[in-house]
Amino acid sequence: MCKNEIDFLIYCIEIYKSQKKLSGKEVLDLFDTYGVTEYIVDCYEILHIEGSQATISRIDDFLAIQKQKESA
Repeated sequence: MCKNEIDFLIYCIEIYKSQKKLSGKEVLDLFDTYGVTEYIVDCYEILHIEGSQATISRIDDFLAIQKQKESA
């Protein structure tokens, strides 16, 4: 993971935390449980050029898919 990806991951955690009114620990637990951290790093090239609302929307979509897979 390069510095830009780390910085972007921190940015995503902060905007997600703020938007969803969660604590940092809650966001980290959620991201760890459902593989969001890996998703953000893997999709860095696409995600980092989008606005914060689009990034949050993509994270929410990814989480919904992961939760659906878990319950199947």
